[in-house]
Amino acid sequence: MAPKAKLLSSVPSPAVSEGATLPPLYTADDIKRATTPAAADLSPEKYRSQFRRDYARLIHCPGFRRLQGKAQLFPCQENDFFRNRMSHSLEVAQIAKSIAIKINDEHGYFAINNIDTDLVEFAGLAHDTGHPPFGHNGEAELDHHMLEYGGFEGNAQTLRILSRLEKKQTQTYPHESPLPVQFSDGVDVRVGLNLTYRSLAAILKYDREIPRSMSARKKQNNDRHAVKGYCWQDRDIVTRVRSHVAGADFEGEMKTIECSIMDVADDIAYSTYDLEDAFKGGFLSPLSILAMPDQQKAAIAEKVQASINKNYGHLSASEREFTLVEYNATLRAIFSNLLNAEPGFGPEVEEVDIGEYNAALVSVMSGMSDDLCFNGYYRTEFTSDLVGRFIRAVNVSDFDEKRPALTKIRLNIGEFIAVEVLKTLAFNAVIMSPRLKSAENRGRQVIAEIFEELSKDEGYLLMPDDWRRLVEANPDDSEWKNRMICDYIAGMTDAYCVEFYERILGRAAPSIQKHY
Repeated sequence: MAPKAKLLSSVPSPAVSEGATLPPLYTADDIKRATTPAAADLSPEKYRSQFRRDYARLIHCPGFRRLQGKAQLFPCQENDFFRNRMSHSLEVAQIAKSIAIKINDEHGYFAINNIDTDLVEFAGLAHDTGHPPFGHNGEAELDHHMLEYGGFEGNAQTLRILSRLEKKQTQTYPHESPLPVQFSDGVDVRVGLNLTYRSLAAILKYDREIPRSMSARKKQNNDRHAVKGYCWQDRDIVTRVRSHVAGADFEGEMKTIECSIMDVADDIAYSTYDLEDAFKGGFLSPLSILAMPDQQKAAIAEKVQASINKNYGHLSASEREFTLVEYNATLRAIFSNLLNAEPGFGPEVEEVDIGEYNAALVSVMSGMSDDLCFNGYYRTEFTSDLVGRFIRAVNVSDFDEKRPALTKIRLNIGEFIAVEVLKTLAFNAVIMSPRLKSAENRGRQVIAEIFEELSKDEGYLLMPDDWRRLVEANPDDSEWKNRMICDYIAGMTDAYCVEFYERILGRAAPSIQKHY
């Protein structure tokens, strides 16, 4: 079991079949849903790929800008030092790009058919665009209100924002003037940022439809937690994405290599940088992690074991075994510098009493633990080292010779375990802590009351004009109305959500001069 606790285990990438003629990595998947000519006074940009265009459209759109006002680990108003969803997304994009460069350098096929780093970076920047206000509690509350209408889930909302909600193009605009309401003969003609199918595939982490009704959710025992997937209203979009990227004959769940890279990069960023914020915020320290009661450690080990079984089922039972023994071994590998500390005694001291030695050792370890939490140099070096180790441990795990676009990548088992341990530590010690839960619970109540108010007969009139017109496009369709309300609330930043609540339900006097 000890080898599993070592970081940077060496696992070679699978070889490409010798002499095989393999399909290209990118083909007709750079097609967009709606065609648009260049402006009359601008020449075509042959030097700029469609994926680079998608990247530009993302970083200039309101949905991406709003990420700076959505919390990552700690509420945005607490301190401007801590990460928000935008800074987290920037870190995910950087890690994802580094992984892609590594694979392009090391793998035979991708050395010739390079993974597009613009596309990978796009996926990292875009992956949390659908994140609602107030974190997972906000997601849970919106899902609760939408149980009868296809639920709500952050990844599904990312697809909706990029492919439908952003106001960049429609099926008719800019060829014609945009319709006051983006409908034509009852068909929703919005295409969001009008991204390529491959870019949309890069953020489609869960290629499965969320059950449409509460009864269907209950049959799957999924009525209490948000279901990972895509919204049923976006089924046609996903069908076209699958057809262009994987082929009309493809069966099973689709996940592109860019999406796979983004997913691993997200885990790496979450496990390291959320831990760094938890250290800085005083929620955790290396010593508190190491001294955690065995009961809490065992609960974390159980969650990590489930994740190992899910993602590394091809390994033998003994290779997948993860008990309290392996958990402690993993912590020893992560915090080896701290655990290998030695108290310093001058050369003039010939013999040290064991009690004196232990006291000095505790003092040294306590000081090093504090340094890691509150000294920016040590803390940055620690997380940088972890990220570097994790990136080096990412390899191609399942090369698809028929469809290279669907090739899978993953961490070596030792580094995967370390990432899962750190992720679970951050979740249990910080996200589930009473200090954070009190703030999140307030956010959930705010969302619940806003949703209830907007759902009333004429409650939608409190929404901005463009959202009001969308509701009025299908005035008798309660499912449509509730989805529009959900889309509107999900797009709010944390601060705007509270401000909107105070304006319509709180004690603050409303202002008729306030523009939405």
